[in-house]
Amino acid sequence: MANSKMIIVEGAQGTGKTTVTDYIRHSIKYTNLYRLSGTSDSTKEGKKKAQAMYDTLMDYIEKMQNQSINLVFDRTFFSEENYTRLGFKEYSFSDVYYNLVDRLNKMDYDIYYITLYLSNEQEYQQRLLRKDKALPDYAKFQVESSIKQQEVYLEMAEELKNIAPNIKVINIDTSVGIEKVKEKVKQILE
Repeated sequence: MANSKMIIVEGAQGTGKTTVTDYIRHSIKYTNLYRLSGTSDSTKEGKKKAQAMYDTLMDYIEKMQNQSINLVFDRTFFSEENYTRLGFKEYSFSDVYYNLVDRLNKMDYDIYYITLYLSNEQEYQQRLLRKDKALPDYAKFQVESSIKQQEVYLEMAEELKNIAPNIKVINIDTSVGIEKVKEKVKQILE
């Protein structure tokens, strides 16, 4: 019987993943927060790197089962699948993705998959200005790209409900403001 939570937070750029995962990390005792960014290698060789990275991550997560330590992830292999579905990579990640979902679904955690999205897509323009955040030179946040990512994340969340019954799938609209989002997260995770 699971004595730990695993919370995966996904969403397009600008939906509030950093804010929400920081809140979760500081709101639940015995919680570790992991921020993953995937691999920047978009070639077919990048698929091998991504697969090795996520297989190793899953091995680690399996070892952490029933340790009374909660795990919070700001992005995981779901982002890799999203980017490949959108054609940002030269390869398909779906075969690896479905294997990873199956592994995740079999783990002994109380698992939550949270997709953050903006129902008011015009908010992306303001949020992607990235005020008060370090902005790497290579980062080019674009509203159209975030909206497309959001559509795919929401499709993936619906799909996940059908293929992974042990994972609680929740979509949260962050357009309502951060305090309301925090309250909703708190209710879900209690």
